[in-house]
Amino acid sequence: MSRRESCLASQSNPAAPPRRPVPSMSAATGNGAVLLAGEGLELWRGELRLFSGVTFELRAGELLHIVGPNGCGKTSLLRVICGLTLPETGEVYWRSKKLQRNRADFHASTCYLGHRESLKADLTAEENLVFQLGLRAWLSQADLHAALDKVGLTKKRSVPARSLSAGQKRRVSLARAHASGAKLWVLDEPYTNLDVAGRELVDQMMSEHLERGGLVLLVAHQAHGVAGGVTRRLELG
Repeated sequence: MSRRESCLASQSNPAAPPRRPVPSMSAATGNGAVLLAGEGLELWRGELRLFSGVTFELRAGELLHIVGPNGCGKTSLLRVICGLTLPETGEVYWRSKKLQRNRADFHASTCYLGHRESLKADLTAEENLVFQLGLRAWLSQADLHAALDKVGLTKKRSVPARSLSAGQKRRVSLARAHASGAKLWVLDEPYTNLDVAGRELVDQMMSEHLERGGLVLLVAHQAHGVAGGVTRRLELG
């Protein structure tokens, strides 16, 4: 019997060791309708169970900070929430509907920034925004310039991505989130490669997004500096 089969069998055996505890989550109570929710999410990688019993709710103006040691499944949980990976058990809900039945609305409302930049090396910072955001909606040149100005790249608009530093590439991705108009921001290690000013910028942008009624799913090893809104913390591992 494999480790996975043994673990599954233990669920029906009262003498078996207890299952891994449900990840803890602390939060202030938010108001309004639940927009994003996960219920009893469980995911395996081969015979290794990454997490189980993950349950959460997010309303407008709320942030969920997912924390835990390396390899505990933080990025995998983001992929499950976004419908990119199917869980072993559990459901994700967007606007009270199962994600599988509401994918179009969810994806239209979501901006996902992974821990790796998704930039075309030969395109400039501005051209990358045109390409990435053009898949969602048309934006004027003024909108694009405003987004790059927001992240401190006014003088780097016409510089090819291959010539940008790692921190500047991260700022291009942040500009995409700012200009996307998405209700939900999914940010996987957004502080990576940023200096102190850049990390403060991320906190400022998240705070402003929450003030506008947006939602944030954040994976980050470090503490955030978001001011205002409701911030929740979900611990894996």
